[in-house]
Amino acid sequence: MTLRNQVFIWIGLLLVLILSLWIFRGILLPFVVGAALAYLLNPLVNQLQRWRFNRVWASVVVLLCMMAIVVTLFSIFLPLIGQQIVGLIQRLPAYFSDLQQLATRYSPELNEWLGPERAGQVQASINDLTRNALGFIATLPAELVNIGLTGAAVVGFTILSPVVAFYLLLDWEGMVRGIDGLLPKAHKSEIKSILHDIDRSMAGVIRGQGGVLLIDAAFYASALSLAGLNYGLAVGLIAGLLSFIPFAGFTLGLALSVGIAIVQFAPNWWAVAGIASIFLFWQFIEGNVLYPKLVGSSININPVWMMFALLAMGALFGFVGLLLAVPLAAIASVLVRYGVRKYKESALYLGPEPGGADDDAAA
Repeated sequence: MTLRNQVFIWIGLLLVLILSLWIFRGILLPFVVGAALAYLLNPLVNQLQRWRFNRVWASVVVLLCMMAIVVTLFSIFLPLIGQQIVGLIQRLPAYFSDLQQLATRYSPELNEWLGPERAGQVQASINDLTRNALGFIATLPAELVNIGLTGAAVVGFTILSPVVAFYLLLDWEGMVRGIDGLLPKAHKSEIKSILHDIDRSMAGVIRGQGGVLLIDAAFYASALSLAGLNYGLAVGLIAGLLSFIPFAGFTLGLALSVGIAIVQFAPNWWAVAGIASIFLFWQFIEGNVLYPKLVGSSININPVWMMFALLAMGALFGFVGLLLAVPLAAIASVLVRYGVRKYKESALYLGPEPGGADDDAAA
């Protein structure tokens, strides 16, 4: 088979995959979550097998332990977290109104410090931000329904996801052997090398970056609550759980917490600076300690490409697309690096070999 035919076949399979995802996007959520759970828990099941557990019992034990931990954490923290998040959403319009009043109260000082033109721009920005925030809060219930976060959908994927994860864990080794048996024999070693790189990148995304996300959420929620910020637990969790989008969690959390701190602590600007320093300090720790240690070099994805993947997949497939965007971006980056490496080894990049047919023709 020629290289051109192979390229056409793989492009066709990719298009079929994208079309299937788009057609079935409404029912994919429990399967995506179940597959992610199986991928995360498979190393633990393998470890239990090495300790002479049967595969079935190892899968049951790991899943039950995971579900027990999740249910315990939810039963302990969900009432408090839910109360804080609902309170924050209800209080946000009042916070923006308070910020407007503070800007009006301090407008003489702002005029003297920034000048009339820039002070007017600051006040206009606050007014625009208030209108946009109030509009977003008003449309939030409808947006949650649009991305599938209805009560029925949540219950559905809560029940189905562990079932999907169990059956995937049960037959994980069989699926791996089946895929291995389908690989073309002439290119088997090269394809397995690519799959190994994809697995390493996926592990970095799901396990490494997932660990960073949870640590971020725990730190921000704890630090803001201990600092006495109103709704600090909710703001910290939102900032931490959105940190999988480059700079989004940090930016949103900083803006929300500083805005609340200004209303709550003004004119004590040292307290406001202390709240801001929590985010600046942890951003330094995350970039220089957590990310290199937990993720390392396994994810070599440009942040711009990551944000594009999130926006594009979210627009095409909704909430399921957001879940799939980062893993698919990791897979695409591995394939692109492989393609660039093969291109640099090809005659198209290196040119004809000395003494080849082209040189003979020229002579």
